[in-house]
Amino acid sequence: MSGRPAVAVTGMGVRCAAGATPAALWESLITRRPAISPHAFDDEGTVVGPASVMTDFDPTGYLSPKEVRRADRSAQLAVCAAMDAVEDAGGLQVPPGRRAVITGTAYGGLVSQENGIGHPDVLYVPRLMNNAGAYWVGARLDITGPSLTVSTACAAGTHAVGEAMQMIRSGCADVVVAGGHESPLTPTTALAFGRSGAMATDFDESGAASRPFDAARHGFVLAEGAAFLVIERLDLARARGARIHATLTGYGRNSDAHHLTAPHPDGEGARACMEQALADAGTTAHAVTHVDAHGTGTELNDLAEARAIAALFGPGAVPVTAPKSVIGHALGAAGALEAVITALSVREGLAPPTASLTQLDPRCDIDIVTTEPRKISNGPVISNSFAFGGHNACVVFDSSHD
Repeated sequence: MSGRPAVAVTGMGVRCAAGATPAALWESLITRRPAISPHAFDDEGTVVGPASVMTDFDPTGYLSPKEVRRADRSAQLAVCAAMDAVEDAGGLQVPPGRRAVITGTAYGGLVSQENGIGHPDVLYVPRLMNNAGAYWVGARLDITGPSLTVSTACAAGTHAVGEAMQMIRSGCADVVVAGGHESPLTPTTALAFGRSGAMATDFDESGAASRPFDAARHGFVLAEGAAFLVIERLDLARARGARIHATLTGYGRNSDAHHLTAPHPDGEGARACMEQALADAGTTAHAVTHVDAHGTGTELNDLAEARAIAALFGPGAVPVTAPKSVIGHALGAAGALEAVITALSVREGLAPPTASLTQLDPRCDIDIVTTEPRKISNGPVISNSFAFGGHNACVVFDSSHD
C-alpha cells in the first residue's frame, strides 16, 4: 500500500530435525521425508509418543563453552538459526541502533527449568527466561534497537515475523531479525501433552506419525527447533544488491476469545485473521496461490482450520500444504519455521506436498497437496498459525516483483 515501505526477506536460517539449513529442510519437505522418531517418554510403562528431535545439534561453533553453559538449549537453537540467517543476508548493513530483534517462544527454557528443579544454580533464572533468546541473539549480532519477545503459544513465531514487518513499516527499525525457538522435549512436558490426549502415540518406521487432515490422524508430534528471518526495507535491500527471497506483504492477528485450548469450531477467528492479513497485503482471497496450513493433526484444529479455508477461499479452491507432517509441531517456533517454508515456496514456485496423508478426512473440504510438489503461479501465499489461548496469526508472502 502507498505510504508504507515495502518489506523484504533477505536471510533465512533454521535448526530442526528435518534440516539444519533452509535447503535441507526444503529437501525433506519436497521428498515427503518426515523427521520423526520413536523418541518416547514412559509414564510408568505407558509410552507417550514419538517426537521430532535434533540428535546432532552442536552450538559450539556459535557460542563459547561458557556461553553454552549459560544458555538453555532453546536459546542455543535461536542463536544458531539467527546467525545463519544474518550470514545468508550478507550481514546487517545498518547501524546497531537501526537493528531490532523479535523472538517468539511458548515456553522458554524448559530444559533448564526441569533440570534445575530442586537444585537451581545461580544461572537458573536467566536460562529459563522467555526473553533469553532475544538477549542472546541481540548480543551476538550487536543489536541495540528494540528487542522484544512474543509468547502467544503456537502462534508466537508468526507473530514475531508479522510484528517485525510492522516495526519496519512504522520506522522503528530498518532491519529486524525475527523468528521463533523452542526446545520442549522434556519428560514432564511430553507426559503433560500426552495425558491431554492431543499428542500422537502411534509410530512406524516410515515416520508417519504426524498426519494433518487425515481421517486416521491421532494427534500432533512434539518437536524442537528454531527459525529466523532477516526482514528489512526493500529499498535498502535492493540498494545494497541483496538477494531477495520473498517480500512480506501482509499480517493479521486476532483472538477467538472462545476457549482456552480449543478453536472456535466454525473457524470464525481463523477466517477473520486470514481476511485481515490479505487486506493488509492489499490483495484478495481470489489472488492467493497457496495456503501453508497450521495443520496440527488434532481433530478440533484441523476441522476448524479446514472450515475457515473453505469459507474464505471456496471449497477445494486453493492448494493447501501441512508442513507439520514432516517437521512435527515445534510450538512457539512452528510459525517461524513455516514462515521460512512459505518464503521458499514463493521463491521456488512450488507448494510442497503433505506427507503421511493417505485418506483426507471427508469433513475437510480443502485441496491438500499430496504425493508430489505442485507448481504454483506468482502471487500471494499465506501462512497460518492458530494457538492455545485463541491466538491467531497469519502472514502473507509474495515474490520480489523484480
